[in-house]
Amino acid sequence: MVDADQTFVIVGGGLAGAKAAETLRSEGFTGRVILIGDERDHPYERPPLSKGYLLGKEERDSVYVHEPAWYAQADVELHLGQTVVSIDRTAKSVRLGDRAVIHYDKLLLATGAEPRRLDVPGTDLVGVHHLRRLAHADRLRNVLAALGRDNGHLVIAGAGWIGLEVAAAAREYGAEVTVVEPEATPLHAILGPEIGQMFADLHAEHGVRFHFGARLSEITGQDGMVFAARTDDGEEHPAHDVLAAIGAAPRTALAESAGLTLADRAHGGGIAVDASLRTSDPDIFAAGDVSAVQHPLFGTRLRVEHWANALNGGPAAARAMLGQEVTYDRVPYFFSDQYDVGLEYSGWAPPGSYDQVVVRGDAGKREFIAFWLSEGRVLAGMNVNVWDVTEPIQELIRSGVRPNQDALADPGIPLASLIS
Repeated sequence: MVDADQTFVIVGGGLAGAKAAETLRSEGFTGRVILIGDERDHPYERPPLSKGYLLGKEERDSVYVHEPAWYAQADVELHLGQTVVSIDRTAKSVRLGDRAVIHYDKLLLATGAEPRRLDVPGTDLVGVHHLRRLAHADRLRNVLAALGRDNGHLVIAGAGWIGLEVAAAAREYGAEVTVVEPEATPLHAILGPEIGQMFADLHAEHGVRFHFGARLSEITGQDGMVFAARTDDGEEHPAHDVLAAIGAAPRTALAESAGLTLADRAHGGGIAVDASLRTSDPDIFAAGDVSAVQHPLFGTRLRVEHWANALNGGPAAARAMLGQEVTYDRVPYFFSDQYDVGLEYSGWAPPGSYDQVVVRGDAGKREFIAFWLSEGRVLAGMNVNVWDVTEPIQELIRSGVRPNQDALADPGIPLASLIS
C-alpha cells in the first residue's frame, strides 16, 4: 500500500515524465508528485518538432502533453527551468541547480537524450543547428522559411529520420538541400540498403541532393556566418545553414554520478533497467529515451528513442513505482511522414540480425509492407502508405511463427491468418 505521505519525484519534463505523473494520479496515488524539467516550456511531444510544427501546419500550443493548467489541477508540482545536479541515494534526495534539496521515496529518471555534436571546425558559426528541443524547432522553422524565400542552401549531416524529415520540410519551404551521409543509403543502419534506397529515390525526386560515403569535415564561414560545408573526400557544398542530425546520446551523467548501473555501448548505452523499469537501486526507475530495458520478448537489452517508448514507458514506470507487477515488453514502434509518404515501423531488426527482406505490395508505388526475417521469423515490419496493419504486424513479431513466405508477400492474404 502506497502511503499518502510519500513523495515521488520525476526528473525530466518530456513525454515520459508527464505521462508518468498523469498515471500516478489516475492510479490513485495521493502523495506528492514533483516533476522537474530543465526547459521552461511545459512538457511537450517531440514528433511535431520535425513534422507538423516545423512545417508551420500545427500551432505551438498543440505540442504540449497537457494543458498548462492541468498540473495544478492534478496537484503535480512543477519545477520548470531547473536542473537536477546530483542524487544522494543514501539520503534519498535530489539537489537542484539552485541548491534546493528535495526528498524522494521513489525517483523516476526520464532525462531523455541530447543531440550528438559535430566535432569539426566551424560549429561555433551562426547557422549551425540541432533539433531536439522546442526552442530548436522555433528557430529552425524561421530559418527554413527564410531559406525558402531567398533560395538558400541547407546542408544536413546525417540521413536518419530527423535528417530526412527536416529535408522534406526544407524542400516544402523551397530551400535547397544537400544531405551528407557516410553510409551508402539513407537509414542504412535501421532499414538496410534494400529499403534505404527507396528513401534516397523519394527525396531525389523532390530535389534533395545526397552525398553518400562522406562526412562533414569543416564548416567554413564568412563574417561569422556559415558559408560552406566541406566533406572528408574534398568536396565543398554551398551552405547558409547546417543541421547536425547525427543521432542522440542518452543523458546518463546524473545516473552515472549516482553510481547507477549503465548499459554498455553495444546495447545503446543508457541507464540499465529490468523489465519493470527498475534501475540497480530499487527505489529509482528510468523510462523513455534514457532507459535501456532488459526486453523479455527480444531477449536482450534495448534502448529505444522513439515517441511510443516515452508514451508507454512513463506510465509503466509509474505503475512499477506504485508496487504493481509490471513487465515492459512493448514491441518498439515509430512513425514518420515525408512528403506524401507515411509509414509505421514495428519491431527490432538491427544490422546483422536478419537474413531476408520480404516485400508485400508495390514498392515502386510506395504502397507496401516490408518484413525483416531471421530464419523465417518476423523481426520487424514497416508499412508504407498501407494502414491499419500495425496490430497484426506486431502479433507476427510476438508470436514467433515462421509464416509461409509466399503468403507473407501476398497482399490478398490477411496478415492475421498467418498467425497460428
